Amino acid sequence: MALNIRKDKHYTITIEEMGVDEPKTLQFEYQDREDLFKAVEKIQQGSGLEPNVATKVAVAVRLLGPVMMADRKHPLFVDFMPHFRAFMQNLKSTVKLALKGE
Repeated sequence: MALNIRKDKHYTITIEEMGVDEPKTLQFEYQDREDLFKAVEKIQQGSGLEPNVATKVAVAVRLLGPVMMADRKHPLFVDFMPHFRAFMQNLKSTVKLALKGE
């Protein structure tokens, strides 16, 4: 019997403040079962959004989605979860349909 071992992708996320004399930096490590770069590329190609906006959406959903799934019973997420699920289904079907038509 073959073992199903997850091979998570590992990333470092860095946010740098710009336009100030003493910029702040925020940095954290992130693991995901999905390839973040592939997700960004697909959403850029199939969402109909401007590439810069599509990049932000892709990164945002890949950061928020797994947190919400892990803590879906948490009071902060309970009311939002059905809406997020509907959004993700719409996003995935929109991208899939657009990429299929290429």
